[in-house]
Amino acid sequence: MKAPPRVVLDTNVVLSALLFGGGPPGQLRAAWLAGRFIPLASAASAQELVRVLAYPKFRLTAAEQQDLLADYLPWVLVVRIPDPPPVAPACRDPLDLPFLHLAIAGKAQALVSGDNDLLALAGVRGLCPVLSAEAFCRQLPARE
Repeated sequence: MKAPPRVVLDTNVVLSALLFGGGPPGQLRAAWLAGRFIPLASAASAQELVRVLAYPKFRLTAAEQQDLLADYLPWVLVVRIPDPPPVAPACRDPLDLPFLHLAIAGKAQALVSGDNDLLALAGVRGLCPVLSAEAFCRQLPARE
């Protein structure tokens, strides 16, 4: 049996899957819960998710934030990013570098994002495919 692909999901993709759940983000959530792919996380990506879930605009209680994290974090594979981090392609937004480092250090088969700065790196040599949630869902392996 082939191992499920290792995939980096940027924070906005995870957030959409956890909070809104319809369309491709909902398909992603169902797929990680079913083990159809393995989400990768680093200390930096997990910290960003925790920080963003606490934004006042989402109006989530601490208990609701914990429940959402419990629907994601148990399924992730934690990747330790070396110091110094791996060399990553130049990116327009330096805040996206942790996701590039995670994809490289974690030997990801895909980086899924809705961020135009990351999507602009699609096809960069030496980097895994960078895909929208919709594009990734179209190529997700069938259920076992």
